[in-house]
Amino acid sequence: MGKPTPALMMYAASEHDSNLYYAVKFSVPDPFPFFQVGGKKIILMSDLELGRSEKQAKVDEVLSYSDFQIRAAKTGIKKPGIADVAAYFLKTRKIKKILVPDNFNLGLADALRQRGITVESKPDPFFEERVYKSDEEIRMITQSLRHTEAAIHKLEDLLRKSKIKGRFIYHAGRKVTSELLKKVLNVSMMENNCVGSHTIVASGNQGCDPHQEGSGPVWANQSLIVDVFPRSGDSFYYADITRTFVKGKASPALKAQYEAVKVAQEKGIQMVAPGVNGREVHQAIQREMEGRGYPTERRNGTMVGFFHGTGHGLGLDVHEPPRVNSTDHVFKKGEVVTVEPGLYYPGVGAVRIEDLLVVTKDGHRNLTVYPKKLEVS
Repeated sequence: MGKPTPALMMYAASEHDSNLYYAVKFSVPDPFPFFQVGGKKIILMSDLELGRSEKQAKVDEVLSYSDFQIRAAKTGIKKPGIADVAAYFLKTRKIKKILVPDNFNLGLADALRQRGITVESKPDPFFEERVYKSDEEIRMITQSLRHTEAAIHKLEDLLRKSKIKGRFIYHAGRKVTSELLKKVLNVSMMENNCVGSHTIVASGNQGCDPHQEGSGPVWANQSLIVDVFPRSGDSFYYADITRTFVKGKASPALKAQYEAVKVAQEKGIQMVAPGVNGREVHQAIQREMEGRGYPTERRNGTMVGFFHGTGHGLGLDVHEPPRVNSTDHVFKKGEVVTVEPGLYYPGVGAVRIEDLLVVTKDGHRNLTVYPKKLEVS
């Protein structure tokens, strides 16, 4: 016989906590306790959410939080709080030890320990099966991605219809800015019930800081990093895609940089398959770009070259296990990962290209269909 499954507990708002949403498939804006006991999922819900949760939550039992408050009070506890109610519930199930996620409230953990409950934490992935996406999850991720690609198409269309005057770009009499392009993206995504946060539209040297969100004018004939990663309001699953554009003519140096990233990314993508170590994918991309004369180093106090990881897992979080970088990780069927190498050289420009892949039983499938073309004329 194997080891018994430990009892699990979470206390969070499933609207914001991806592990809890994964467990119950039910969005609630306020925290509530979740337990998994002997493989059964149990939630204690407020009177406000009780009726809705009974109809919608994908759990085995929905119990009244206020009922357990009343029962706990009858044991002599004045004004029972969440620690009292949770401890009382656990004791009714003869549970003395629980496993909680790393982000579990420390104060609540201490309070449960004071009430005789042993609390141990488990790092992500809290639910190991979350890493391996079902066909339905892949469908929802793909839908989010299609809405994101539609938004980028509108951004590119605006750039195509814009006119260059000197160093600047104008559309409908207005100077094109990062803020304007983010608005185009956000409106398009919202029309499809997707919400972008910290979207990157970074022109010129701004793009050489990979997480610089971008502001001010979009410069003609310079690189423009567009990195968009919205969450669907329908499924709560994310998408993630990056493209690099130039409105006008790219310099020969920037064209060569773009080609290096594109070739290296394609090499990395072709390697993704079950049994392949992600570290080897990352190193192959590094070697390809270094072999083309793009070293990663510090120049005048600033990092240049390819100085971030190759990719990350994606699902209910935009960044989740696994990571594709210099650490070991062997790909397995069902994982969804990004492949997003970049090169950053102030004075020349920034290039990053990102696709979203699902690992299949004998290789991979690229979920991203948006074309890769640098210049927009």
